[in-house]
Amino acid sequence: MTAAVHDTARAGGGEFVLAPARFLVTARERGADPAYYMRDEAGWQPTSWQDYAAQVQQAARALVALGVQPGQAVCILGFNRPEWVIMDLAAMMVGAVAAGIYWTSAPGEVEYIIRHSGGVILLAEDDTQWAKLQESRSRLPGLRRVVMMKGTAATDSLQMDWDAFLALGTREHQPEVDRRLSALRPDDLGTLIYTSGTTGMPKAVMLSHGTLAWTGMALAKAFGTTPADRLISYLPLAHVAEQLGAIHNHVAIGYRLYFARSLEALRDHLTEVRPTVFFGVPRVWEKIHAGIAGKLDAATDFKAVLAAWALSVGRRWHEQVLQGREPGGWLNLQKAWASRLVYDKVKAALGMDQARLLISAAAPIAPETLRFFTGLDLLIREGYGQSEACGPTTVSLAGSTRIGSVGKPLAGTEVRIAPDGEIQVRGPHVFQGYLGMPEDTAQTLVDGWLQSGDLGHFDVDGYLYVSGRKKDLLITSGGKNISPANLEAELMDLPLVEHGIVCGDGRHFLTALLTLKPDALETFLQAHGVQGLDMAVACRHPLVLAELQKGIDDINRHQARVAWIRKFTVLPEPLSIDTGALTATMKIKRKVVLERHREAVEAMYRD
Repeated sequence: MTAAVHDTARAGGGEFVLAPARFLVTARERGADPAYYMRDEAGWQPTSWQDYAAQVQQAARALVALGVQPGQAVCILGFNRPEWVIMDLAAMMVGAVAAGIYWTSAPGEVEYIIRHSGGVILLAEDDTQWAKLQESRSRLPGLRRVVMMKGTAATDSLQMDWDAFLALGTREHQPEVDRRLSALRPDDLGTLIYTSGTTGMPKAVMLSHGTLAWTGMALAKAFGTTPADRLISYLPLAHVAEQLGAIHNHVAIGYRLYFARSLEALRDHLTEVRPTVFFGVPRVWEKIHAGIAGKLDAATDFKAVLAAWALSVGRRWHEQVLQGREPGGWLNLQKAWASRLVYDKVKAALGMDQARLLISAAAPIAPETLRFFTGLDLLIREGYGQSEACGPTTVSLAGSTRIGSVGKPLAGTEVRIAPDGEIQVRGPHVFQGYLGMPEDTAQTLVDGWLQSGDLGHFDVDGYLYVSGRKKDLLITSGGKNISPANLEAELMDLPLVEHGIVCGDGRHFLTALLTLKPDALETFLQAHGVQGLDMAVACRHPLVLAELQKGIDDINRHQARVAWIRKFTVLPEPLSIDTGALTATMKIKRKVVLERHREAVEAMYRD
């Protein structure tokens, strides 16, 4: 293996407290301070750390009462709620293994995860999630109870409502909880993260208690997290990144956590909570970008001039800072004026006026989107990682951020580039393997190095750049290898485009499938005097096709000729989680989309 290894001094080499025990320490230290908030009609209602600890201890006793043994799986299915994290912590506290299931999962996926993990208890959110078990109950003989978070009273012998579940635990069960907590070791399995599965059924990533605790503390140290921070929990808790923020970092540091009511309510929550730390997948940032860009495009006269000036100032100021240069007195003065006239108002309207850390991860984001936000004095720091590395591999920090790069290796880890360009990772955050899949584990963990499956390179200053997935490489009929990821990110940065899928494997040129943003499409057509068209007609309007071609021509100008997109087709319907085209973290399931629209792809190569 060649290529330089980018290593940092190993952090956290001493003793560290595992998450369940650390949680109790934090609860004692924080006492009556708010731990988490739930939103009701009257506003955000707090629960203190001491009450939070009592809830987790009660749930742990109830699991003991139900006969849950160390090593057995407790599955959790539903949107983000306190019951989700309470059950997760309680399961770890008694030596059981939490296994989250995406709330968008189809019944077959729910059955698969319960059966594959050996789940003996399922915590389900409501009747909608309970209904996913109706067909598979007879095929899950090991499932003892389904505990309901909310919704309806238990009407089935398998069901039990949350209060009835908690009532099972008594003080007589506390010594056993204490014994199991004391018996936990760093190498014990702490949780199962089922990958979101862009191809086939998900794999179960095994993360130990030690890995979870180490990663939580390493991230907290990297980002300077404190009890004064505020975080909104809205991304799927079955995903490792959300678990780090809502569970492991939360219990290690003791900041305030706010549970979103729904994804649709996030915009309102942001202005109410004003988080100090906000994590968004690229589609979240792109939607915010589109909303702001639409308002800027609608501005006229003085407001339009002011907005253009402020965007220019912000971009130039941040460009200087990110390159390690002093912006200078005149640019600093302009930025101060722009803050008072524009930036402060925009940040307040977004609910990001108190945010000190904005993060994008989980999928590629177009550099131009990030540069747009710097024009509003919002610096989004990109990170990179995978479930198999407990979330983070590289992070972008203050003083070490470059747009287009995903940062530098997390302190205490090693990252290297294999001769074929694959990113490989080693460190205390790397997983134990895939549950029940020794062959897959052996292929992914080689001599302690995680084979990420991603392609990338380091620049001379040690910043990592990710160029795509090995398995997604397009090999043209001329033998050229092309990674579609960056091309797709640029396509999705076009104002009208919501999703872009580049095609061309085994072909003599590249093409693309596009879906459009309904709001942006309507605004564009209205600006050109066209109204009243349905989506299927509007997305193929000659003005729209010309605008898309113009954007693709701009993308092609800075690509090698072999990477030019020669043709495109606009799909009339959006890609969605419900149709199976997107994962729960909004990544495109490439094979699903290409198979579903095979004829549209073939037509581009026939014409």
